Amino acid sequence: MSRREGRQIAMQILFQIEVGGIDPEEAFKNTVADSTCPVPIMEFARQLVFGTLGHLKEIDRVISEISKGWRLDRIANVDKTLIRMALYEIFYEDNIPLNVSANEAIELAKIFGGEESGKFVNGIIGKVVQKPDEYLTGGAEEKPAVVEETQAIESV
Repeated sequence: MSRREGRQIAMQILFQIEVGGIDPEEAFKNTVADSTCPVPIMEFARQLVFGTLGHLKEIDRVISEISKGWRLDRIANVDKTLIRMALYEIFYEDNIPLNVSANEAIELAKIFGGEESGKFVNGIIGKVVQKPDEYLTGGAEEKPAVVEETQAIESV
């Protein structure tokens, strides 16, 4: 079994929590009750679920910032779940390359989402991958104006 399977398990759990309002531990038990998944994959899934939930406020702020014109509650639940999970990985899991987190989310969106899910997920995550630290600190949109001000001051 691979980490992709761990991501699929985490996605299913996060989806249950989002759509059904189920307690995270209950959702985890429901999803893995009859699973023969190896312990390291289960631990990875657990890490993704509880890491994503633990940073949901910051992650949702970034999604809202990027998806202007789309309220968070209008984004398809599968897409939103995958974007949240990928952004958790990108921001907080230093041992996972950014492109791996992005590619895995896009591939899962193509499998489990709607016709345009892969493109939508790619669009959101692609922006974050370009400058993750700035999005995490909330300065991705503001930084160019600050740079221009500094350059203007220096040229005087």
